[in-house]
Amino acid sequence: MKQTTQNWLDLRHDKPSGIESLRAHFTGHAYDPHWHDSYLIGVTEQGVQQFHSRRQQHQSRPGTVFMLEPEELHDGDAINAQGFTYRMLYLSPQQVKQRLAPLTESGVQQHELGFAATLRDDKQLAYAVWHAFEALWHDHPEMIKDAALDRLFLQLGQHPLWRNRNDMIDKDVLLAQRARDWLIAHHTENPGLQTMAQALNIDRFRLSRLFQTHWGLPPHAWLVQWRLCQARRQLAAGCAPVNVAAELGFADQSHLGRWFKRACHLTPARYQLACTNLPDSD
Repeated sequence: MKQTTQNWLDLRHDKPSGIESLRAHFTGHAYDPHWHDSYLIGVTEQGVQQFHSRRQQHQSRPGTVFMLEPEELHDGDAINAQGFTYRMLYLSPQQVKQRLAPLTESGVQQHELGFAATLRDDKQLAYAVWHAFEALWHDHPEMIKDAALDRLFLQLGQHPLWRNRNDMIDKDVLLAQRARDWLIAHHTENPGLQTMAQALNIDRFRLSRLFQTHWGLPPHAWLVQWRLCQARRQLAAGCAPVNVAAELGFADQSHLGRWFKRACHLTPARYQLACTNLPDSD
């Protein structure tokens, strides 16, 4: 799915597992700040992949594994004209917990898992990510895909890559979570910040500062990212783009299309085609 002569992106969807695999190349600016509702695990193939996350700038070089958590804000840029190429897997939180639980003594069902580091220079882990990507990308027999994924999660489970995010939560964090939940519950209404602040019984200026501090984006921008994550799920399930736009509170299908292409470098119809092989109606 080439976008320009310099930048290209190709995405494939494994129906049995639901895992998406992405391979892409970018020069210059690649992505504005955004987040996903999946765990992202990938390997840089060529060039230097520069991005910001966790309030730091990272540079992933060939063979480096990069890992991002759900709702972890990040962007993407090339540092020179050579650009960078990478391959990446999108893994749902449910898939990660199910596959890691048998590999740990106490299981992980009661904990929210987070990556201890964003980048890892680990040849065995990089090979496992690469091998799992190849098995899914080329739609190998299910037994081969399962073995490749088992190897990947065995590598993840053997190394201190994880941290349990079960620290004591303060009042501001709880309020930020309430604000997020309120936005989700009222996402079709396009509420204003004052309405949101009144519903949560907080000054709107404090709410705005607190929300951006905790989630990395102001409420309206965070809501757009949430809508885009839901749109990916619904499009992958075969829902018509016009219905997805209406259900998620976009002004119309064109509005959804503009935001989706900006975030994913694909139109909703092209993304849906990659996931479902339905006729391209774009």
